[in-house]
Amino acid sequence: MRSARDQAAPGDLRKCLVALAGDSLLAATLEHRFDEAELRGHALGNLLLSALTQHTGSLVGAVDELARILEVSGRVLPATTVPVDLVARTLEGREVRGQVEVMASGGIDRVRIDPLDAPVPGDAIDAIVAADLLVVGPGSLFTSVLAAAAVPAVRDAVASAAAPLVYVCNLHPQERESLGYDVGDHVAALERHGLVPDVVVYDPDQLGGAEGVVGAWAARLADEAGTAHDHGRLGAVLGSLVP
Repeated sequence: MRSARDQAAPGDLRKCLVALAGDSLLAATLEHRFDEAELRGHALGNLLLSALTQHTGSLVGAVDELARILEVSGRVLPATTVPVDLVARTLEGREVRGQVEVMASGGIDRVRIDPLDAPVPGDAIDAIVAADLLVVGPGSLFTSVLAAAAVPAVRDAVASAAAPLVYVCNLHPQERESLGYDVGDHVAALERHGLVPDVVVYDPDQLGGAEGVVGAWAARLADEAGTAHDHGRLGAVLGSLVP
C-alpha cells in the first residue's frame, strides 16, 4: 500500500496517535486489521491516513487532521514525508534492506535510510529544537528508535538542541533484533548513530548491564506483569527530569 500511494509508512504515526488518544472506541478501531481480500493485513488507521493524505495534500496535514478527530493532546510529526528504505549493516559487513528484514536480523551494527536526503517537515525540526526534554525510546531499537535518528536532519537537530536527551531503555532485549543486549549495549548502539543521552532511564529488575553507563537512572518502570512500561511510573520519572 505504501508504494502504491507514494507516501511514508504510516504505522508508527498511527501508533503514536492511538497512544495519545487515550481510551476511546475510535482509537481502538484504528488498530483493526482487515481479513478480507486485498485489504488483508492492513490496519484501518493506515488506510485512513492514506486517504487523508490524498485529501489534505500532505502527510503532515493528514496526521494533524486525524489528531483533531481523535482529540489528541500534543502533536505527532513524521520524520520524513516520503517513502524511505531502512538499510542495516551487520557486524559481518552484510547489508540488509527493509524494515521487516532488519527486524529479523541479528548482529546489526548501524542503520541508515535510503535516500539519505529524504525531506523532513520543518515543523518537526522546530519542535526538536524548541523542546524542554527530548525523549527517545522505548521501542524496537534499530527499526523504530534508530530508524528515526537515521534521518540526518533529525539527528542534527537533536545534536543542536539545548534540551537534555533522555533514553528510555527497553525492558527486555528484542528477539533477533537486539538479542542478548543489556543496558550498555542499547546505549552503545545509540552512540554509534550520533545520539549521546544525558540520562538513561532503565528498570534494574528487568534489564542489567548499566554499570559504567553515564547518566544511568534506575527506577521501577515495568507493569505488574513485567512485559511493558507502566505509563504512570514512566511518566512520573520523565516529569521529574524536565528542567
